[in-house]
Amino acid sequence: MSRMMTQAAVTMGQLQQRLDLIANNMANTNTSGYKAQTSNFSSLLYQQMNNPPNDEANATSRSTSDGIRIGSGAYMSSTNPLMTMGTIQTTDRNLDAALVNDNQYFTITGDDGQQRYTRSGNFYLQPQQDGTVALTTADGDLVNGVDGPIALQSDFDSITINDRGEIVVERNGENAVEANLQITAIDNPRVLTRTGDTAFELADPALAQLLGAGDVELQAGSLEGSNVDLSEQMTAMVNTQRAYQFNARSISMSDQMSGLINQIR
Repeated sequence: MSRMMTQAAVTMGQLQQRLDLIANNMANTNTSGYKAQTSNFSSLLYQQMNNPPNDEANATSRSTSDGIRIGSGAYMSSTNPLMTMGTIQTTDRNLDAALVNDNQYFTITGDDGQQRYTRSGNFYLQPQQDGTVALTTADGDLVNGVDGPIALQSDFDSITINDRGEIVVERNGENAVEANLQITAIDNPRVLTRTGDTAFELADPALAQLLGAGDVELQAGSLEGSNVDLSEQMTAMVNTQRAYQFNARSISMSDQMSGLINQIR
């Protein structure tokens, strides 16, 4: 395979990954708490081809680098979540809550016991084998309170999350606060690693700050929408598709040139 074909094929594979990323963003336009994923491209290794030592072009007054640098294509060097806030939408559902500060996260526990963080505040009740009812995310992860995953006795009449992150349970006509949501502040979103559509992990727990009950500020009965800009994603998709087509055209041209060379022989 010629160098031109290799460069184009490598780049096309990476562009396909970017198209997959854009498609995932567009598919989660209506997902509560979803953060759009961005990508960065970098050049692969260059091969330096030096000129002959006696070449007159290698003069001391040369303003460009000596020799010829031949690239190997491009690759998607990194992906990062865009952590800007989405639009808060009122749902009037008792178990919905939206964080109003962009550096705060709900704390959850996955099936593997690992602690994770999410901005998605649409919670549900899931019966447990011990007779209690756990507060979970839409994906089934346990929602953490200040004392660990929240589990309540099932003999309640209603349950509500208020603006202070308190779980208010009504039993026999009386209301009582039986748990508090554990809210975590993370000032640098780049330390977060995405583990799902709306869940993130933190490699160093020391970078997270657990907030006290007085520092929690929610908007109850509301949800934070996705921060995906659909028009921006459509533009990125068109640009990526055009780059993909250009590289595919390079392979076609390289194949035609090889055919001409073979005919000359």
